[in-house]
Amino acid sequence: MKLTYLGHSSFLVETARHRLLLDPGDFTSPEKATPIAQLSCDFVLLSHGHDDHSGRAFEVAQAHSATIVANFEIAEYFAAQGAKAHGMNPGGAHVFPFGRVKFTPAHHSSSFNAGANPVYAGVACGIVIEADGKRLYHAGDTGLFLDMQLIGRGGLDVAMLPIGDNFTMGPEEAIDALDLLKPKTCVPMHYNTWPPIAQDPGAFTRSAAARGHSVRALKPGEDFEV
Repeated sequence: MKLTYLGHSSFLVETARHRLLLDPGDFTSPEKATPIAQLSCDFVLLSHGHDDHSGRAFEVAQAHSATIVANFEIAEYFAAQGAKAHGMNPGGAHVFPFGRVKFTPAHHSSSFNAGANPVYAGVACGIVIEADGKRLYHAGDTGLFLDMQLIGRGGLDVAMLPIGDNFTMGPEEAIDALDLLKPKTCVPMHYNTWPPIAQDPGAFTRSAAARGHSVRALKPGEDFEV
C-alpha cells in the first residue's frame, strides 16, 4: 500500500487494486492544488463538507466514475447531482471492494459554503480504512477526544492528524492524540495552508519523538509505502 500526500488534508491511498482519494479540497494555495488529471481514483472518501475537504470531490468523481463515500447528507447531496455515492455515519462500517471503512466521531462543524447561508452537511467524521492488511486513520478536522484510544485499540499503521490549531487541534493536542492512538507512524495535515493554521512540522516531529512517537511530515507529492 502506498500513501501520497496531496496537500492540506488530502491523500491518495493506493491499495493492491484500488485508488482511494481522501478529502480532495478546493485549496487556495496553488502549490497545494494537484491537477485533476493526477487524481484518478476509484473511490472518494470525505470527512466533512467544508470546501477545503470536499470542494473538488464531485469533479473528480465524475471525471473518473468514482464512488463518493461520505456521511449520509453529503452522499445524498452529491447523488442528487448525478454522482455515485454511498452514505454512512459515525459508528457505522461497510465493506467495499478494497476493504473495510468505518466512520468515527470528529469534533468539528460541517457545511457547504454558500456565502452568508452555509448549507448543512451532516456531522464531521473521521475515517478508518482497513485494506491489504493495513489500518489507517484519517482524523478529518477535529479536536482531541478521549475515545481516540478506542480507535487505536485495533492497532494503527498510520494516523493522519491535523496540527494547524485554530480550526482543529494544535500540535500539543495532536501529540496527546498520539498517546491515545499509538500508531506506528503519524502524518501531520491541515497546517500552513493559510496564516491562521501556520505551524512548524519539524518542531512537531521533534516534540512527538520526545514522547516516543514516529512522525513523517510529508511535502505535497511525497509518498511512502505503508
